[in-house]
Amino acid sequence: MTSQAAAKAAPPARKIDWSAYVSQLGALGVLVVICVIFAVIEPAFVSTRNLFNVLRQVSIYGLLAVGMTFVILTRGIDLSVGSLLALSGLVAAAVYKGGTGLLTAGTAGQAEGYGLWAAIGAAVGVGLLGGLLQGLAITQLKVPPFIVTLGGLTAFRGAALLFSGGQPISTFTDEYKFWGQGMIGPVPVPVIIFLSFAALAFIVLRYTRYGRHVYAVGGNPEAARLSGLNVNAITLSVYVITGFFAGLSGFLLSSRLNSAEQVAGVGYELTVIAGVVIGGTSLFGGEGGIFGTVIGILLIGVLSNGLTLMNVSPYWQQIVVGLIIVFAVYLDQLVKRRQ
Repeated sequence: MTSQAAAKAAPPARKIDWSAYVSQLGALGVLVVICVIFAVIEPAFVSTRNLFNVLRQVSIYGLLAVGMTFVILTRGIDLSVGSLLALSGLVAAAVYKGGTGLLTAGTAGQAEGYGLWAAIGAAVGVGLLGGLLQGLAITQLKVPPFIVTLGGLTAFRGAALLFSGGQPISTFTDEYKFWGQGMIGPVPVPVIIFLSFAALAFIVLRYTRYGRHVYAVGGNPEAARLSGLNVNAITLSVYVITGFFAGLSGFLLSSRLNSAEQVAGVGYELTVIAGVVIGGTSLFGGEGGIFGTVIGILLIGVLSNGLTLMNVSPYWQQIVVGLIIVFAVYLDQLVKRRQ
């Protein structure tokens, strides 16, 4: 009798929510599976040279994605990062070479420029300013982030064309090119920069008060406000952060390509947002993190590289990435409904 009563009183076994596990760890599992498949089909995929090439290719996207993670965690979006990257790269090149008309190999030196660190500072400064302006429009004018950054996408691209007169600025010295093309040991410099900032951002979001405030604002802005948080200041700060990464990425991309161009960064915002979402950061804010973002960006890079080695059309590659984005958002919504 007692045993029967105890059996009735015992709570039912909790059903395992596999969708939650898939949402959190699925991207990493998919990345591992895809790497194994490509390694079997195309042995050249796992060569040291190719793997570092993949990391170099995703480093620019990765830096932008680190900044985008902060924005999306607060329920925001930034569609302007590609255009701001282009403008920042052009400004950095002009500062380094002393003007916008130095286009040929005959002017490969610094000319009357202001040096490397001034160029880096100019690129980062342009990015910070762009992020600040957009953040102020969102927090003070109460214009939705989608609209503000959509306007920024067009405005910054137009500013890049106006600044350079529609011409690229190319051919830099080895000092400048080192940051995009150089190696420290076997590791490309952009990869070291990307992973360093990713580690720093991970620590900030996971272990600092500011990181907890970012999650709080994204989870419930009104509750965060009632708790005494300055929601506008935190929202403004994440757009400044993503502007910083856009500026830094603009410099690194110009260094890697040995050219700063008006068309640099076209479509980058979609790839970056895809990487963040695939990595498990919710478009509805408050959930996700840097580790997932790194995995998401690597997944896109590995897919692109592996399919290219297999001679798959770039058009099909875009279809594959698009389907993965839809599936990732579906999982996110599925988990939220079950919770």
